[in-house]
Amino acid sequence: MREFIPPHRFFPYLTWAEVDALPDKANTVIIQPMGAIEQHGYHLPLVVDSAISVAVLGKALEQLSPEIPAYALPNLAYGKSNEHGNFPGTISLSANTLISILLEIGESLYRAGFRKLILMNSHGGQPQILEIAAQDLTAKYEDFSVFPIFTWRVPNLSKQLMSETERQYAMHAGDAETSLMLSILPEFVQMDKAVCEYPPNRPEGSLLATKGTLTFAWMSDRLSHSGVIGDATAASPNKGDRILTSLAAGWIQLIEEVYNFEPPNVKNHL
Repeated sequence: MREFIPPHRFFPYLTWAEVDALPDKANTVIIQPMGAIEQHGYHLPLVVDSAISVAVLGKALEQLSPEIPAYALPNLAYGKSNEHGNFPGTISLSANTLISILLEIGESLYRAGFRKLILMNSHGGQPQILEIAAQDLTAKYEDFSVFPIFTWRVPNLSKQLMSETERQYAMHAGDAETSLMLSILPEFVQMDKAVCEYPPNRPEGSLLATKGTLTFAWMSDRLSHSGVIGDATAASPNKGDRILTSLAAGWIQLIEEVYNFEPPNVKNHL
């Protein structure tokens, strides 16, 4: 059930009495890993985003100081993936459904006495949903700190290992994700089927792009025949190992900061 998560850090393995007796629940860090079940080209399984969340979190929790109370919830495998819905195998929740799930998870944890929740997301199609859920929980419970964090946003060296073209255009199932999967679930990576495919070029001088500051909505089957948006052929296990190590280190730093976090409140200085 826990996949990569250390058993002593897996929240569902506690009894209700153990949860009730946890000391300093207000500063205990609860992490909700989440991803998606969606197409990732010919060479990668549907589980990529979910696997990345759990593998990175598990490695971080293995190395986290035992003095810091932090627990992982079960992985939320399904996400809002309708941008990949025209590829068979993709399973998608609506935005409203996903927001409702996150709000009800947060409210359950709040009732149990927890006040710090990280929403750890590895799927690029839903950061905004996590941000909305986090804001709504904070608006409802002013002493609840909720952190909507994209897995790849912590300090890590993945961009340093990518080509300039990959950094600029890759978005899905390319070098970084494929390399990381070669590290965590190599038996499910079919490198003989890996391809390099980038989205069609925009007109020269256009302000709009598929990624970056000024973007537009897209469907992946309109940007890619294979479902890959990037260069999967450049992936390697060595790059994957280095990415995993650096992501885990970044998540250790983040969890430590959340544990020590005190929400700003000007009312306390009146």
